[in-house]
Amino acid sequence: MLRDIQDLSRADIEAWCAAAGDPPYRATQILAWVHRKGVDSFARMSNLSRALRERLANDFTVRRLTPAFVADAADGTRKLLFHLPGEAGGRPAAIESVLIPQFDREGGARDRLTLCISSQAGCGMGCGFCATARMGLVRNLSPGEIVAQVRAGAALAAPRPPTNVVLRGMGEPLANYEAVRTALDILAAEWGYASSPRRITVSTVGLAPVIPRLIAETRVNLAVSLSGTTDAQRSRLMPVNRRYPLAELLAACRALSLPRRKRITFEYVMLGGENDSDADARRLVRLLHGLRVKVNLIPFNPFPGSGFVPTPREGIVHFQALLREHGLNATIRESRGQDIQAACGQLAVARAAA
Repeated sequence: MLRDIQDLSRADIEAWCAAAGDPPYRATQILAWVHRKGVDSFARMSNLSRALRERLANDFTVRRLTPAFVADAADGTRKLLFHLPGEAGGRPAAIESVLIPQFDREGGARDRLTLCISSQAGCGMGCGFCATARMGLVRNLSPGEIVAQVRAGAALAAPRPPTNVVLRGMGEPLANYEAVRTALDILAAEWGYASSPRRITVSTVGLAPVIPRLIAETRVNLAVSLSGTTDAQRSRLMPVNRRYPLAELLAACRALSLPRRKRITFEYVMLGGENDSDADARRLVRLLHGLRVKVNLIPFNPFPGSGFVPTPREGIVHFQALLREHGLNATIRESRGQDIQAACGQLAVARAAA
């Protein structure tokens, strides 16, 4: 089977060109045709020699992902279901992406469109408040499969493309780091999607050893899912804490060399009677003391069999007020797309495909 050229980095294509006796700048031309211009036939790459186009066709292919299904929510959120080629462990691989519009305060023109994309089919992190975790990990996505979600989302949203991209869909991005980094390079490159890194966010459950690599090798925003203020509590909710407890995770965050205006976002899923007490708020303030952060409070979005209930709205507002009283920048994320199971933590292909 021919390799998808979208899975290759610029360095990979430059090496391929060098081996064929072509100059390195050809790599940029090839990648611009594939990503920026979106052609799916090497024969259409008119500024390349016929011999080079034939070599490309002999060695590579260009695969495109097309949504198998699009669900529309009452609030304008749209969920895209993709079936991936091949199987993993005898199971077909499928992923979901979500387009989330935000409107101005008068409810008029759309001023932001966020595309939430997946980095894995399923997830192996086991977070108790996330429906995707119930699937387990099916397989990692390739760089081409990651960026293909952006192309498909932009086509669905045309004529205005997404303004922000968030790797917060299915999977743990830092557990598929090499593919994610290549995809981020493609998204940010002028020959690629020309997305500003300031508008790209990678959300992680807290793989502490990989976080410094992400910050050193990219310029994207970092979001860390915390959702607990003691090791016992967080380990119960997020098994990753048994490998990288709070002290190790926060030490890794404190050691980061961040640009002056950049902050780390800590995401905190609000679970009724689990992590939403005044004592939790006070511990959270102490944990994050001295860090340049924003806390994003996320109402829990229920799914069948979760075993959790959402914190009431007034409880979330009270928790936010306690954080703000102690100088933390705390916001509340509004749930979107709940009626199509597209809200944060609800992505699970089994229901979408049913």
